Amino acid sequence: MRIATWNINSINPRLPQLQAWLARTEPDVVCLQETKCPDADFPDQAMRDLGYECAHHGDGRWNGVAILSRVGLDDVRTGLTDQPDFEGKSEPRAIAATCAGIRIWSLYVPNGREVAHAHYQYKLRWLDALRSTVLQESGERVVLLGDFNIAPTDADVWDRSAFEGATHVTGAERAKLKALESADLVEIAPRPLKYDVAFTFWDYRQLAFPKNRGMRIDLAFAAPALARNVKDAYVDREARKGKGTSDHAPIVIDVETEEQP
Repeated sequence: MRIATWNINSINPRLPQLQAWLARTEPDVVCLQETKCPDADFPDQAMRDLGYECAHHGDGRWNGVAILSRVGLDDVRTGLTDQPDFEGKSEPRAIAATCAGIRIWSLYVPNGREVAHAHYQYKLRWLDALRSTVLQESGERVVLLGDFNIAPTDADVWDRSAFEGATHVTGAERAKLKALESADLVEIAPRPLKYDVAFTFWDYRQLAFPKNRGMRIDLAFAAPALARNVKDAYVDREARKGKGTSDHAPIVIDVETEEQP
């Protein structure tokens, strides 16, 4: 079974790239983040034409998450248990579905903006809600995928000194990420290819991508039984190349399962 995650950074303008990538990569399940469209504008038919059922949770702003599946899409859930609001609004940042017997979450963790900003405290509370939700849904066949907006270690950013005092690298954020392991989850780290670190995000500015000035903030966690059966995991840098692409690259994971599509 091939599972992927991609912060698409606005699905409708990037629909041609997504369609070409799906045809080339042939994932069984895809988690998308930052779709930036309301549910009514999600390109459901275009995905169905490629053989994918769709579940989307979005309001048309800068959030939005989705799951595409060609191996079943059951028991769809949106939001987290006790998910916190920001400025009085519950943001569309989490969606789950069961696909071929695997419980899959597509997640778009709040950015945090600045350490002194209220959005940073919101981010920490949101991560607490994520852990509580996972504990309630604990089992041998659960996977969390998405844009976590946290670099797990200093090695996961191109230059740690460039992030002094910034979000994404603070001890508090990393501690919340580490706490997911106590919910019986294991990180599936993609193998590096040409580079020592498999970055997943590169800013559009200052030639960050060709200079490989990136961050590894798109992550995947799985129950240990599933993690042990992962046969390959990689960042598809090719999808980040060219004009009009997302500033993130997809992660692709191949895992052996009892239920094959």
